[in-house]
Amino acid sequence: MKQFFYSLWRFILPLVIWSLTLPHLAALATGVYDLPTLKAGSPTWIIDQAEVISLSNEGQISNQLSKLAQTTGDEVRLVSIRRLDYGMTIDGLADELFSHWFPTDQEKANQVLLVLDTLSNKTALRVGEKVKDRLTPELIESITDKTIAIPLREGSKYNEAFLDASYRISQVVSGQDDPGEPTKQEINIEGTFKTAEATNDRSATVWVIVLLVVATAIPMATYFWYVGLGR
Repeated sequence: MKQFFYSLWRFILPLVIWSLTLPHLAALATGVYDLPTLKAGSPTWIIDQAEVISLSNEGQISNQLSKLAQTTGDEVRLVSIRRLDYGMTIDGLADELFSHWFPTDQEKANQVLLVLDTLSNKTALRVGEKVKDRLTPELIESITDKTIAIPLREGSKYNEAFLDASYRISQVVSGQDDPGEPTKQEINIEGTFKTAEATNDRSATVWVIVLLVVATAIPMATYFWYVGLGR
């Protein structure tokens, strides 16, 4: 009888752990409808769901993009997420979000949307028809593969990546010369207190420790309890 209950608990325990961790993992995943709904003309320029941009840098970028919209009519928005929904790609999310926020060709025309997934550090950039003459495919590739990707490869420098990208996009969209791929120390960066990788790593570590304790302590306690009953 004791062995029966012990074996039963070993079968049930993985189900309990799965039920506890699944909501946590699902909460981190992001789809189109997990983000606020915006529209053309909205004064929101940054959605930092992953919380990787410091408040001062977010304010600096927002002011820059707000001035750009006022002077050119072109709107640039930046989005960071923690992880993609299962089966979703960064390009798929960017396409869906671009169409969801700006459903008509007229609304899309003056829009620029940059989306970054901090789990994979992959980026997608979408531009409207009236901006494509300035943000060419070659320039888009340079922004995503160099301006953003290099700081992230150097140590998850999200503030630097977003500041450099917003500055470069703003310069080009406003008709100024392309400043090119930035060099180190080109912009004064105020770092965040924690990066997305550090946050995700700490959260994962805590969950692993908790689950190991549960997986070890509960079967042992159950076993000794039944042993005590048999005495």
